[in-house]
Amino acid sequence: MEAKGADLEIVQYLKTPISIEELADIFVKLHKKPSEMIRKQEAIFKSDFKGKTFNEDEWLRIIIQHPKLLQRPIVVGKHKAIWADPADNLEVFF
Repeated sequence: MEAKGADLEIVQYLKTPISIEELADIFVKLHKKPSEMIRKQEAIFKSDFKGKTFNEDEWLRIIIQHPKLLQRPIVVGKHKAIWADPADNLEVFF
């Protein structure tokens, strides 16, 4: 990414939590709703959230409380973000 001149920062949000405002901004840049970026294979999803209905604000709070539920990696730039799984998705970032 550096070779292509990208000005990106790696945020280890599992180690250093982000705020709900930062998370909301990431979803704006992704053009996605929080519910679209949930890792449904996680045990916590299956035990606590599967089959339940939540609005998007509730999903934001749930992700803040349980960051493992957020799909990753997400690459965030100044004006846009992309879910980089698979890594080939990054090509549209540049």
